[in-house]
Amino acid sequence: MKTNQLVIIRHGESEWNKLNLFCGWHDADLSEQGAKDAINTSAVALRESNLKFDIAYSSALIRARQSLSIILKELNLCDLEVVSDWHLNERHYGNLTGYNKRDMADKYGEEQVQSWRRKYDVLPPPITADNPYYHSIRNNPSFKDIPPMEFPDTESLKVLMQRVIPYFENVIFKQVLGGRRVLIIAHGTVARALIKHIDKVSDENISTVNVPNSIPCVFEFNMETGEKVGKTTFLADENFLNEQIQKTASIGESNK
Repeated sequence: MKTNQLVIIRHGESEWNKLNLFCGWHDADLSEQGAKDAINTSAVALRESNLKFDIAYSSALIRARQSLSIILKELNLCDLEVVSDWHLNERHYGNLTGYNKRDMADKYGEEQVQSWRRKYDVLPPPITADNPYYHSIRNNPSFKDIPPMEFPDTESLKVLMQRVIPYFENVIFKQVLGGRRVLIIAHGTVARALIKHIDKVSDENISTVNVPNSIPCVFEFNMETGEKVGKTTFLADENFLNEQIQKTASIGESNK
């Protein structure tokens, strides 16, 4: 049986991750820690696992592109073919964009906020023109090729999958089955969408899946059938992995 691997990494910590803000389509830079983690967590794990790549994909958002650039530099792969595409953007968090997660939980209740964050088909309130980040998102040059009818104002995981999965199947997965070794640098919800699709996670159980920043996630596929082989593997020490998953799942400490 001939197999091939696919590696997915959530970008390093962004400036808005650090501030515990809903980010979505806002184009936040990597934090200093996020840049360090791209080197010391992502690149180190890939090097130690002796993983090689022929092509890399990222979203159009700068935190993913910065993470990819740092990783490729560390691996001496600066000449690798790179594709950045908006179909791999993080979910649009609607009018939650720019707000602190803990503040929103204190205002609306933790159950409601966790439902917005993790439930399969729950939409946050759509972004409105008076949101401070509405115009910078709409006018981002990186999004200029998005058809107006496809530009979201909010997304659930279910809605996000309607753009991510066709792109994955029609573009990325064809590369994997064709023998090319693929690296994807994306976002938490995009990684959850791909895990749900590949591992056939139910609509109910996907709410318990959290993907930490910077830790590579490896899938192996039978190149003839396209079926996944073996377990999904995160390239990290179990204690560190669990610690980072808990951090990702948390809404943050109350300021009250």
